[in-house]
Amino acid sequence: MTESPRPGRHDARFALALLGAFLLVFAVLAVNPETREDWLLENALVVAALAWLIPSYRRLPLSNLACGLLFVFGVLHEIGAHYQYSNVPYDRWFAAISGGHSRDALFGFERNQYDRLVHFLYGLLITPVSAEVISARVRLHGAWLFLLPVTFVMSHSLIYELIEWFAASLFGGELGQAYLGTQGDIWDAQKDMALATLGSLIAQPLWMWHRTRR
Repeated sequence: MTESPRPGRHDARFALALLGAFLLVFAVLAVNPETREDWLLENALVVAALAWLIPSYRRLPLSNLACGLLFVFGVLHEIGAHYQYSNVPYDRWFAAISGGHSRDALFGFERNQYDRLVHFLYGLLITPVSAEVISARVRLHGAWLFLLPVTFVMSHSLIYELIEWFAASLFGGELGQAYLGTQGDIWDAQKDMALATLGSLIAQPLWMWHRTRR
């Protein structure tokens, strides 16, 4: 299969600015996290991702859109790593800007939903990045243009859940439970993967539409 043109405009200065901004956020949220051990576990994959993305940018530069999506997701993940995903005080933040109203009470939530939100946004934000990387390497047509990026993200979501399970089994105790963040839901992993898939199914048609309008 032949390579297709890279989708979208890319600007190395924009990518560098976002990298600098992310590293600043990373450094700020690395100060006094809820649990240092959990923070280290949550950021192991971040370090691995940066170790791949930064050297590969020269030969496969990402579009400004892809860089922006990665930045937004990275910041959201760092917030979760700092507070611990199951303890992110989004409800307190919502109350502060809404006159004391509780978002969880409004929607009838009985658990902290931040981890579910980020899993959904993983599918929504990372699918276009995956689609861009894949389409830059191989020419895809028809159903493959839709299915391959979606299944790529689905497989990543599955692998992440397996990593969580392995880490929780390895470390055990409070650290293992904190990293899993199930909050007592035995179907937590399945729901996380389903939300990532839903986000991906929403994102890929939008990316394909955006691609045809360039």
